[in-house]
Amino acid sequence: MANKTSQHILSTSANLLGFCLFVITSLHMTDSSKDSLIDEFTSIVALALTISSLLSFFSIRTQNLEKEIRLEKLADNFFISSLVGIFAIILFIIVMYWNQ
Repeated sequence: MANKTSQHILSTSANLLGFCLFVITSLHMTDSSKDSLIDEFTSIVALALTISSLLSFFSIRTQNLEKEIRLEKLADNFFISSLVGIFAIILFIIVMYWNQ
């Protein structure tokens, strides 16, 4: 069996996907999305989290050990990229709204 981080990636990326959707919804409800690109960047991160969730799910479900390891590594890479993206979005939000 692989490292078995897929279960953790699946649950955490699903939770972070909810966070991204909350940010996008909040920006659209307050009409803040017209003034910034935060919702576009958040949408990209949400897509990466969705891909990470799918890959980790397929990694859990497969019976082929080589395929399991490959899918888990891909899911991990998408997840790490998403975390970096979320960090950048948070920094961008702080910088944008700091002086208001």
